[in-house]
Amino acid sequence: MNRHLKVAFMVAPFLCILGYIGADYYNESKAASNKIIQLVPEGHCDVINHNCVLQSGEFKVNISDENGVTEVNSTFPLDSATLFLVDSSDKITTYLLGMKESPYYWKNKTALRSLTSNKGDSYKLRLIAKIKGGQYIAEFYTQTVK
Repeated sequence: MNRHLKVAFMVAPFLCILGYIGADYYNESKAASNKIIQLVPEGHCDVINHNCVLQSGEFKVNISDENGVTEVNSTFPLDSATLFLVDSSDKITTYLLGMKESPYYWKNKTALRSLTSNKGDSYKLRLIAKIKGGQYIAEFYTQTVK
């Protein structure tokens, strides 16, 4: 065995470990980069009657309203959640949701219940849920069915 082969056998394990660490750093930085993913409602969306689920792959968000407090819960922990109420003239009212007990549950007092109090009332909502640099966005209508 010549000395070049001996040096190659000694250096190879270090290069392998450095390559593994470098690939891990690269994948982590790529996962944390800003990206926008759209959430789509699963069928009819009725926030007042606790029947509104938005989905993108394995990530699901449930939106409900009880006594004027709108709550968002998700399958993965969120960094922040913002709900927008959009009226018929495209005037936007923003509600920053606060964490309830854990990063899976977010809530805030909103005017949604008073705006959709009658059967058949429809209202446009937008949601932005942030997770590690990724933004999950949705625009959907809620309609009360009693």
